[in-house]
Amino acid sequence: MEYRRVLLDGNTVDVVVDGDSLVARDGRRVEAATAVHLPPVSPTKIICCHLNHISRVREFGVELPPAPTYFHKPISALNSHGAAVVRPSNCHYLNFEGEIAIVIGRTARNISLGDAAHYIAGYTIANDYGLHDFRDTDAGSMLRVKGADTLCPIGPGLVTDWDFANKTMRTTVNGEVKQDGSTDEMAWDMHYLVTDLARLITLVPGDIILSGTPAVSRPVQPGDSVSVEVEGLGVLTNHIVEGPTPVSDEVGAQPTATEEVLSTALGAEWEFRGQRRPLPTARDQLPYPQVRPRFQS
Repeated sequence: MEYRRVLLDGNTVDVVVDGDSLVARDGRRVEAATAVHLPPVSPTKIICCHLNHISRVREFGVELPPAPTYFHKPISALNSHGAAVVRPSNCHYLNFEGEIAIVIGRTARNISLGDAAHYIAGYTIANDYGLHDFRDTDAGSMLRVKGADTLCPIGPGLVTDWDFANKTMRTTVNGEVKQDGSTDEMAWDMHYLVTDLARLITLVPGDIILSGTPAVSRPVQPGDSVSVEVEGLGVLTNHIVEGPTPVSDEVGAQPTATEEVLSTALGAEWEFRGQRRPLPTARDQLPYPQVRPRFQS
């Protein structure tokens, strides 16, 4: 069964998929192709796995850690199928990352790996966009890199009773295949991720876990149409627009195009990939905002 959430006659309505139509509980129908989609769930948190697909690990020439690591996207980044993803006008390195999102169905805390499936409501598609212009300052937390408004579209619907084994997943930009992966290349499967996180963090119904992306995440431009297709889950499509105003230079970290930024945004296409690590940028070479620190070390 696939459940979606749409805007129908000015109201937020839960619907089920019936062929090419979406059907509300009161019997109203709307064509899926023309419906205004909303995120299919309302999470209290969005937690994302860093490296998980072996193709991505090999692309970067790194080694997997003993266990997965995570970062957080604020719920204000949540977006939906068919909606615009905004790239600020003074930024240039907005990357797509096609992923599968796990949706929690029951409160989970200190669960066993064998029981993890009972705590999952279903799955949907996600695109874990990253604004790598801020990677110099946010590489650890990923807060502004991955947490800016609109950078977490999910959908189009929540699919229950989906078997995640051996499923294909592809990301296209303007119809051209960019990412071509499979769930079988994941180092840690969906049940592992839920069990791991629930050791220390209470997961509640609606919470989302993004499970990682295959190789070949690359920058996209305003005007591009990006689709993520996952076997059995459908297709999530969004378009890129340029924000009407630049990120302010009054305060805060500023967009950059250093080796740290380029090495991540360009992946295997970075000119020094396989030769050396990106060189760190000296602090005094990073752009300062208008308002400087009160104290200098």
